[in-house]
Amino acid sequence: MNPNILVLHVDQHRYDCLGLLGNQDVKTPNIDRLAEDSAVYTNSFCSYPVCTPSRYSLLSGTYGHQHLGWTNHSTLVPGLETFPSVLRANGYSTKAVGKMHFTPTYLDVGFSDMELAEQNGPGRFDDDYHRYLLGKGLVDKTDLTDQEFEFREQAPSEYWETFGAMESGLAEKDHSTTWIADRAVETLQTWTEEGHCMMVGFIKPHHPFDPPAPWSRMYDPDALQLLAGWTEHCLAADQAKSKGYFENRLLNEESLRRVMAFYYATISQIDYQVGRIVSVLKDKGIYDNTMIVFTSDHGDYMGYHHMLLKNNHMYEPLVRVPLIIKYPESNDSRRDDRLVSNVDVAPTILAAAGFDPGSYMQGLDLRSEESSRDYVVTENRFGREYMVRDQRYKLLLAETQADCMLFDLEADPYELTNLYKEPAWQHKVRELRDFLASWMLFETPISPYVDEEAPVISKPNVLDSDPERRKATLKKIRQLYENS
Repeated sequence: MNPNILVLHVDQHRYDCLGLLGNQDVKTPNIDRLAEDSAVYTNSFCSYPVCTPSRYSLLSGTYGHQHLGWTNHSTLVPGLETFPSVLRANGYSTKAVGKMHFTPTYLDVGFSDMELAEQNGPGRFDDDYHRYLLGKGLVDKTDLTDQEFEFREQAPSEYWETFGAMESGLAEKDHSTTWIADRAVETLQTWTEEGHCMMVGFIKPHHPFDPPAPWSRMYDPDALQLLAGWTEHCLAADQAKSKGYFENRLLNEESLRRVMAFYYATISQIDYQVGRIVSVLKDKGIYDNTMIVFTSDHGDYMGYHHMLLKNNHMYEPLVRVPLIIKYPESNDSRRDDRLVSNVDVAPTILAAAGFDPGSYMQGLDLRSEESSRDYVVTENRFGREYMVRDQRYKLLLAETQADCMLFDLEADPYELTNLYKEPAWQHKVRELRDFLASWMLFETPISPYVDEEAPVISKPNVLDSDPERRKATLKKIRQLYENS
């Protein structure tokens, strides 16, 4: 019997912001309960800490230098098999719901049906969710302010003062998290015992931190414990690299607590919807034969080194992600400390479904406890920066010496002491550099592959990429924004 496949994919979720991983503030009872039937991978890393490149790696089992999706405006290079394309070719129904972040918006990567809720770029002018909002005369004002520079330039002072932590102007029923979950539940109601695959992409907890009421009132900022790695001031090396989407130096403990309260609220809202989704599988009697994957594209500093969001050094909260896998016909709970990457997800899904991995897939089949790696690699900035890490040591390698770092994570878990230039540690630098050289030699970075006319799925809800239609949509959004 071919198992059903359900991938629950969240965005910018720091790995330790789950109750099951010891966080005693955030409430995630449904994800925690799912973990009781699952393998929990405690050393799971993204292959590229940016939304679209990471998603392409998860889908295709390949790294950025192979799939060429280096940026959020890129197209998966033609000819690469993905787990949905292999499943579809073998008779599965395949569907994507929520945020995918492709170019073009409805790019055919193997999903026969797509109901999308996008956030950044042209996708929000093409997708189903924003058509739904416009049809009701609504606009997701805080999200639009945060994501589109035209509107960010006219952001109210509250947006800057709160670092984007503001209650959503949308009712819960119209919020993206609920809309996405509703579409997922509707689809699951049509599932039978086998042969279905769906990827559900939640926009949250990605910034802005704008949960709707009543979730926005769930957490008391003053009652929260700051996450590990907070420092009283920005580090010089981090400031030199990037000042931040919001200015990190302006962040203080009071502001961070408010951000955390809203960030946790968006996570708890997702957790509630995960509970709804799992309940449908159990009510239909197909939970046991469904493989469920819960993971994220990358993390968030969330106060680490006095920073928010991403786009700085590849510290642990940015590159380490939650990964929970409930295997079909197996309800055993276990913790797995192996070094794993999101390139492992596609071959693991295909193996569980009884199919061989795609020809170019680089990942491991995580079902086998004998599959392991000594090092895990993350790329960034068009292949100009790398992280290579073993169980204890971590090397950050970049074009400039100032951005090269080595950390002993056992002695220095918060990455405060750079050992890269220390004579006593040159043997470790050489070891990790040598592995990286064998993994992929430094080359002239390849430009991202972008094809606005790449094949899309053929369904009634799929709009073309007509610039005039997008302009007309933007005009309506501007009017709603100004009147809201």
